[in-house]
Amino acid sequence: MKNFVEELRWRGMVHDIMPGTEEQLNKEMTTAYIGFDPTSDSLHIGSLVPIIILVHLQKCGHKPIALVGGATGMIGDPSGKSDERNLLDEAALEKNVAGIKRVLSRFLDFNSADANAPVLVNNYDWMKEFSFIGFVRDVGKRITVNYMMAKDSVKKRLTGEAGSGMSFTEFTYQLIQGYDFYHLHKEYNCLLQLGGSDQWGNITTGTELVRRMNDEGAKAYAMTCPLITKADGSKFGKSEGGNVWLDADKTSVYKFYQFWLNTSDADAEKYIKIFTFLSKEEIDALIEEHATAPHLRVLQKKLAEEVTTFVHSREDLEEAVKRSVFAFSNFNREDMENESEEFFTDIFGEFMGAEITREQLQEGVDIVLALADTTNIFPSRGKAREAVLANAISINKEKVAEGYLLSDKDIILGKYILVQHGKKKYFVITVR
Repeated sequence: MKNFVEELRWRGMVHDIMPGTEEQLNKEMTTAYIGFDPTSDSLHIGSLVPIIILVHLQKCGHKPIALVGGATGMIGDPSGKSDERNLLDEAALEKNVAGIKRVLSRFLDFNSADANAPVLVNNYDWMKEFSFIGFVRDVGKRITVNYMMAKDSVKKRLTGEAGSGMSFTEFTYQLIQGYDFYHLHKEYNCLLQLGGSDQWGNITTGTELVRRMNDEGAKAYAMTCPLITKADGSKFGKSEGGNVWLDADKTSVYKFYQFWLNTSDADAEKYIKIFTFLSKEEIDALIEEHATAPHLRVLQKKLAEEVTTFVHSREDLEEAVKRSVFAFSNFNREDMENESEEFFTDIFGEFMGAEITREQLQEGVDIVLALADTTNIFPSRGKAREAVLANAISINKEKVAEGYLLSDKDIILGKYILVQHGKKKYFVITVR
C-alpha cells in the first residue's frame, strides 16, 4: 500500500494529524470520510481539495466515504463564520444535496465493485429518525459543555471576536457532526475523518464521541489539510466574477481554464502539488524548467491542463485552449463571425453591459456620442474623443477615426458590436 500521509505531506496537504493516524493507515485498508456542506446545488474549486484527498485515499488502497450533509446543512457549520447562517428550506436543501451528489459522482465511482469502492452517504438518512429528547439523552450527555466551549469556532463567537454570539442551533453542530463519525464508525468501520484545518474542533469532537459511545478501546483518528490561500494572502477560489464552479453551466470551461492559467508563479508552484496527481519527480522537473524561463509559464499551462482535464474532460480542455488561443490572437471580424454566439459570449461575456437600439444604428450614431452618451463606455465626450483622436478605438478589430458613424453594418453575430480601447480593454455593445 502507498503511504497516504506521506503522499499528502510532500504536497503540503497535511496540517494537523492525530497520533497513531499514519500507523493505522500503513497497517491496513482503512475507511475514512469527508463531509460536504450543501450550501449550493454545485461545488466550487474550494471543494476540489477534499475531492482530491478522497481520490488520493482510494489510490493509496483505502476506502473513501463522501458524506453530503443533508441534516447538518439544515443548521449551518459555524466554523470560520462570523455570523449565523440563513437556514435553507427543505426543498432548496434537497436540490442542493442532489446537485452535490451529481458532482461527486464525476470524480468517485460509487458503483464500483472494488473492495475499497467509494461510498456516498447523506447524514439526513440517519438523523431524521432522532427525536430531540433521544438525541440529548443518547448523544448530548456524552460531551460536556466545557469541552464544546473550548473549541475555537465557539470561543471566537462567544467572545465577540467573530460576530455577535452563537445560537443554540449552531452550538449543537459539532455534536451532530460528531455523531456522523460515530454512525459511520459503527456501520462502515470508518476510523478516520478528514477535512480542512478549520474543521479540527468538529472532527476531534467526533473522535471523542466514537470513544465514549463505544466499548473501551474503540479507535478513531483525525487529519486535516491547510486552508488554501493565494500568495498575496487573499482568498483562494474567487475570480472577478465570483466563485469558480465545477459545473460548466456555472463557470464555463474556458473561464475555468483561464483561472488556473492566470495564477502567479508562487501560487502555480504550490497549486500544482495540491490540485494535480503528477508525481514529485514530474513536478520538480516542471518547477526547474519554469525557473529557467518564467515568461513561458510552463507551470501555469500544465496546471491548467491537468485540472481542467480532471474536472471536465480532455475534449473540453482542447476547446478551452482553442478559445484561449483565439482570445489572444490577432483575430478579425471574419474570424469572430465564423464562430458561434456561445463561443463569442464565453470569451467576451464579462465585457458586456453597454446597450444600443437597432433604431439608433439605422440612423447612424457618431462614434464619440456612441461611446459616451449612448453606451457610457467613456464617462464623457471629451474622454471618448481623446481616445478616438489617439487612434486607440477599434470596432470589431478595425480602427475607426473621428466622424465615424456606428451603424447596423457593425453588428456581428446578429446582436453584438465589439469595441476595443487600446490593446487590452474590451467592451461589448448589445444591440436591442
